[in-house]
Formats: sequence, C-alpha cells, structure tokens
Amino acid sequence: MFIAMNRFRIARGREADFEEMWRRRDSHLAGVPGFREFHLLRGPAGDDATLYASHTVWDSREAFEAWTRSEAFRRAHADARAPAGTYLGPPRFEGFEVVL
Repeated sequence: MFIAMNRFRIARGREADFEEMWRRRDSHLAGVPGFREFHLLRGPAGDDATLYASHTVWDSREAFEAWTRSEAFRRAHADARAPAGTYLGPPRFEGFEVVL
C-alpha cells in the first residue's frame, strides 16, 4: 500500500474558501485502478496559516504514479483553483510506503 499526501499552508481567514473548493471539486478518482480512499485533513493553525493535507491511499506506488500521468489527474487538477491569496506557497508532496 502507498499513501500520498500534499501539505498546504492556507492563509488565516481563507480556510472556508479552501475547504469549499475541495467540496465542489471532482477528484476524478472514482474508478482509477489502485485507488482506495481520499481524505482532506485540517491541522493546526498558526499566526499566519492553517495546515491542511490531502491524503490518498493506493494499492501501490505504481498505481499512484500511473494516476499522475493520466487524463483523470489532469482533469482533477484543472479544477484546483482557489482565490488569490489562499495558498502560502506551493503544496509539499510526501509519499509513504506502508510497512505495517
């Protein structure tokens, strides 16, 4: 199993905009080979940002990487526009192989 996460720093006061964007967005993950589940996680809030992570579970790293090269990936990310000033920097990707 493989877990793919993107961490986002979202400007304080823009959390509702960010969450609504994810609620409205079509992830295009249904039916993608190897996809198991998705969660959007809200983490701690600091003085200037709230931390979020998108969390997907895949059968394997290979299944995840195949999705990143797919038309479904391109369609999902075409809908990922948030109002200016929402993001404090680019997302940070983290991938994890499940060992237990």
